Amino acid sequence: MAVDSRRDAEPYRDQTGLRGFIRRRPLLTFFVLANLLSWVAWLPYVLSATGLGVWDFTFPGGPAASQLLGVLPGAYLGPIFAAFLVTAVTEGRQGLRRWVGRMTKWRVSWVWYLVTALGVPAAIIVTALAVTDGQIHMPPTAVLAAYVPALLLQMVTTGLAEEPGWRDFALARMQRKYGPLRATVILGPLWGLWHLPLFLSAWGGWPDVTWLRIGEFFAFCCVFSVVVTWVFNRTNQSLPLVMLLHVSVNNFMSVAYSDMFPSIATSDKASQVTLLAGTTAALLVLLATRGRLGYRPEAGSPEER
Repeated sequence: MAVDSRRDAEPYRDQTGLRGFIRRRPLLTFFVLANLLSWVAWLPYVLSATGLGVWDFTFPGGPAASQLLGVLPGAYLGPIFAAFLVTAVTEGRQGLRRWVGRMTKWRVSWVWYLVTALGVPAAIIVTALAVTDGQIHMPPTAVLAAYVPALLLQMVTTGLAEEPGWRDFALARMQRKYGPLRATVILGPLWGLWHLPLFLSAWGGWPDVTWLRIGEFFAFCCVFSVVVTWVFNRTNQSLPLVMLLHVSVNNFMSVAYSDMFPSIATSDKASQVTLLAGTTAALLVLLATRGRLGYRPEAGSPEER
């Protein structure tokens, strides 16, 4: 399915060369660059002893630090850098200011901070309680103390590396062309595809990872994208809130989940719980918004004509 429209490409139809191609096909360029740059940067991590074992080398610092050192460079070289580059070429300084402006849009109702920071853990906890017939354990004090600092760290790493590309650049453009639901249906699988090489590393559970678990991850990216689009639109395209929503999943699952639900703390069970919680949330959002996902078309956009 194409990700660029003739309408946006029309002003640049006579331009040639790489710059002209980027201006005619900004979304295609973004998706190609986001994947290519990240995948190349992830090669050392994937090929190291932490992954396929082709190279006799292990990133230092233990499992957590090695993932950070191995994954973070590729994350920052992918979506955020690709979005910056394409925006600079196609829209110049004015476009970059709009792009950065969404990244610094903190002044949003406090209700949305509660929804994003607490709604995700609440949804996962309710789902896990249903799966385990109410079996839950109070997490240790150390886990509670580490939760907020870990959340802030995830904001700077995962959230800042990914969401300026996927939502700030891609979703903002795609909604204008396809509407919110169709844009989300396209973007969800593309977001999941970007992670694919990491399943050949410790990040993705290699060598024990199964095709079923990879499929569940892709499905989660698709259904969770519905919730992310809704939050993005309802907060007037606030990237900090989208980042907080995204990393709330990562943070709860990595910091608190296993202590609270030890009977379903395996990677396979955790994947199923997050998928069930995400699917339920997506269905509720779709029903409540009738598929509009909180989107308000801009003046002159295709949705208004």
